[in-house]
Amino acid sequence: MFGAFRASHVNLGGLLWKTPWKLSPTRKANARARLKKVDAVIEAVRASGIQCHSLDRALELPKEHEMPARDKYSVFTPHTAGYRKGIHKVPKWTRLTHRTNPKGF
Repeated sequence: MFGAFRASHVNLGGLLWKTPWKLSPTRKANARARLKKVDAVIEAVRASGIQCHSLDRALELPKEHEMPARDKYSVFTPHTAGYRKGIHKVPKWTRLTHRTNPKGF
């Protein structure tokens, strides 16, 4: 079939933006680097002497080197077998903090 609606590889392939089932080593390294940068910002704000509720909550979070790999690269979800899913499956995962999980997970 010819014309504007002819079949192409994109049209035949289904979903265009496919999400890999696991993080690549490069994406893991970038995630660790982001966590370290956030830790550095929290430490800089703490060192400046500012007092606020948000800073108190941020200081309670574990630092990147204190987190197990399971918590760095996956998050709790009640809808998946095993109750964990890859962090890259979460929308806007680079902008949200997922450093804590429910007790036991």
